[in-house]
Amino acid sequence: MRTAPTLSPRPRTATPPAAPVRPTPAPTPARPVVAPAPEPVQPGIPTWSHRFLPRTLRTLLADLGCWNNPAPQLPSTHLDQTLAVLQHYGWCRSQDVTPTGRMCIRGAQNLLEKTGHVTSAGRERAVAYMHQILANAGIRMEFFTWNDLPDQQFPAVQTLLEDAAHLARKNGE
Repeated sequence: MRTAPTLSPRPRTATPPAAPVRPTPAPTPARPVVAPAPEPVQPGIPTWSHRFLPRTLRTLLADLGCWNNPAPQLPSTHLDQTLAVLQHYGWCRSQDVTPTGRMCIRGAQNLLEKTGHVTSAGRERAVAYMHQILANAGIRMEFFTWNDLPDQQFPAVQTLLEDAAHLARKNGE
């Protein structure tokens, strides 16, 4: 007895199109996603508690991995930070630091130098930029004496620091 052959289903194909078939182009590799360059991070304002830690203790804590000392900044950044400190803690004249914590320009610079945000050489260059801006305005006195003038207002101090920072950046500092 003969068994009937099993028929396997044939794949169905469509009739070929009239137009010639063009080969499909190979897929182009995806471009890597490049994240935009982050904005430069401005160093933070030192907290009030930073004032009470001596440099030797901060260095010891940094060696133990319990503290991150800030990196000293360029004069332009130091001037920006000085302005930020004055805006944060408040500005005053006639005293480096008031009992309520407000500061003059020199007091803010002292805080930044004491907490390691600027070296003494960087601070001196920043002071030279402030003196240059004052000299351009025809003022021949130390910046801290100018800060303490009886009719001095914070907007003038802010302008001095902004102009000095701009001049320092223009000179590559």
